[in-house]
Amino acid sequence: MDAPELIAIERALAEGVSPKTVVLVEGVSDGVALETLAARRGRDLDGEGVAVVPMGGATTIGHFLDVLGPDGHDFGLAGLCDAGQEGDFQRSLERAGLGADLDRAGMESLGFFVCIEDLEDELIRALGPEAVIEIIAAEGEIGSLRIMQRQPFHRERTVEQHLRRFMGTRSGRKAIYARLMVQALDLNRVPRPLDGVLDHV
Repeated sequence: MDAPELIAIERALAEGVSPKTVVLVEGVSDGVALETLAARRGRDLDGEGVAVVPMGGATTIGHFLDVLGPDGHDFGLAGLCDAGQEGDFQRSLERAGLGADLDRAGMESLGFFVCIEDLEDELIRALGPEAVIEIIAAEGEIGSLRIMQRQPFHRERTVEQHLRRFMGTRSGRKAIYARLMVQALDLNRVPRPLDGVLDHV
């Protein structure tokens, strides 16, 4: 069965609405971050014909490339993934005929960028953990963070690890903090993968 995102694209095409470029991201929070950053830079992705499509996980990229890539609708493509899923993206891009023996530089030349370790890690490093804790406090969730930090499993971990874990402990929280962290970014300190994708499209 096709993913809901692919079904939505097929429906749009049937209605005569066709994006010029599709940006494939692993999850909703990655899409929120890209769209928030684009808006902060005065860009209208929809108006530019750029569709940001969360895939629901990196392992589905092959299917998305089959439908949207050279053997499908042949859209312009770009994407964003976590370091742990870099191999999935690399192999799928090669199978789709978009490159051969791709390394990270080769993937970037195609518009596909890798977050180290993941989007949350990139944003936490760009802002600094103190600023992220302030954002969490402003959302009224500092008590929940402190409770998690006191748990035995987390006591020996770094504050950056605490923050990443905290954002993944409740459904929807990653997307909320992706938006808030990007809104708080100094635009001169945007993580390179986010910059790279938006520059490509």
